[in-house]
Amino acid sequence: VQLQASGGGLVQAGGSLRLSCAASRRTLTMGWFRQAPGKEREFVAAIRWSGGNTYYADSVKGRFTISRDNAKNTVDLQMNSLKPEDTAVYYCAADPNNVIVSAVSAFNSYDYWGQGTQVTVSS
Repeated sequence: VQLQASGGGLVQAGGSLRLSCAASRRTLTMGWFRQAPGKEREFVAAIRWSGGNTYYADSVKGRFTISRDNAKNTVDLQMNSLKPEDTAVYYCAADPNNVIVSAVSAFNSYDYWGQGTQVTVSS
């Protein structure tokens, strides 16, 4: 599976950005992770194919919304009320299986990764 992410950029604090990720074929679980300089990769959000169940890191709950278009094999991340601490490289991830709920936030639960897109939030 190939993943192509897009939509990063520079935005002022309080602004919005929308990230998109296109998969070359259907995957049952898709998610977003991010990695800031000098920090470990961290979970942002995930969504399942069946039922559309969504999962979010506490740090983004209420500000970010993950959605997917099953017909197009795409997943989007709408990011609102952005903060400087959201600055990071954002990675799209996918797994062909339904990742169990307790594991959706673990990066090693996903077999496929996109190339990353930079999001910079200025204060």
